[in-house]
Amino acid sequence: MINFEYYSPTKIYFGKNREKEVGSIVKKLKYQKVLLHYGKSSIKELGLYDRIVASLNKEGIEFIELGGVEPNPKISLVRDGIALCKKEKVDLILAVGGGSVIDSAKLIGVGAKSKEDPWEFSLGNVKVKNTIPVGVVLTIAAAGSEMSNSCVISNPVGKWKRGFNSDIICPIFAIMNPEITYSVSKRQTGCGIVDIMMHTIERYFNDTPDNDLASGLSEGLLKSVMKAGTMAYKTPDHYPSRATLMMASSFSHNGITSVGVKYYFTVHKLEHELSGMYDFVAHAEGLSVLFPAWAKYVYKTNAPLFAKFAYNVLGVSSTLSHEQAAVVGINRIEKYFESIGMPTHLSQLGITSKHFEDMAMKATKNNTVPVDGIKKLYAEDIIEIFKLAK
Repeated sequence: MINFEYYSPTKIYFGKNREKEVGSIVKKLKYQKVLLHYGKSSIKELGLYDRIVASLNKEGIEFIELGGVEPNPKISLVRDGIALCKKEKVDLILAVGGGSVIDSAKLIGVGAKSKEDPWEFSLGNVKVKNTIPVGVVLTIAAAGSEMSNSCVISNPVGKWKRGFNSDIICPIFAIMNPEITYSVSKRQTGCGIVDIMMHTIERYFNDTPDNDLASGLSEGLLKSVMKAGTMAYKTPDHYPSRATLMMASSFSHNGITSVGVKYYFTVHKLEHELSGMYDFVAHAEGLSVLFPAWAKYVYKTNAPLFAKFAYNVLGVSSTLSHEQAAVVGINRIEKYFESIGMPTHLSQLGITSKHFEDMAMKATKNNTVPVDGIKKLYAEDIIEIFKLAK
């Protein structure tokens, strides 16, 4: 176990009807001017918007609105939000949605406290020093941004997708009512399950010795998510499963499953190139395609680790050798993704080999900096992984 710092400041309000308390929560925290930030029409169609507005009005909380957040949230809307916050002197951003809305809110908060263009934070050229606080009403169990210190934004100019981490951007509170997720479509449910799993899987595949605590937490979370995911996919209004997924979403990305280990998020970095190039690809769809391909390409680098994952998470027989178990485990995770309606090949997304080299060169800064991981990946390695994913 390596030296580490752990910080998780987000207060959780969990359970049925908790969104109706948002006004009193904001009032107790003494915020006076709120930016209500959300996606498109779904929160209004479900009545969630009306419940939140009623709660804010009841407590006399002044608010302005900015909707329109897209999947793979865009820097252009972030810039609009920054200008609005500065003009209206907003002191709290309330993100009502999932990871895309929350990440957009995070960068708006950072940009509103800076003179720098917000894209500079995403590129890592400018460090975060201050932010307008962000609160969350969560509408989907997926990204875990409601308890994380990360923020990922897309820039259509150049087809870039980049992120940054800072403890300063962790939301101060998150309201979680699993019933809100009953209406989430099968596709979005499948995407959410994969997103949750991959935030833990990416932490699991590390090369830090003596990490039994982190790996044990990861294994337990993944088994719970797979069980709950199967049930929620088949029975959307099964409260215990939706509740498990909602909390697992948060714990999968708040750092608890990586205490004391150095992790890399290799597959996420490859996926950012994919959905940066092809904006119609949902982040989780890219992950469900690329993880099995990456695993097939690198498992021999650390077959015992892949075997441990197969034995302890996927129920592969311990009588199999490490390499045999690794292969069976990779196949099982691929089949699980398929069982919840997720793609496992680029062809299912309509993607050809046309931009493989472009994406590989962007990921490696023109093949000068490899993508880090249990096996370092240069452009030629990434192209082979894309080919395996075809």
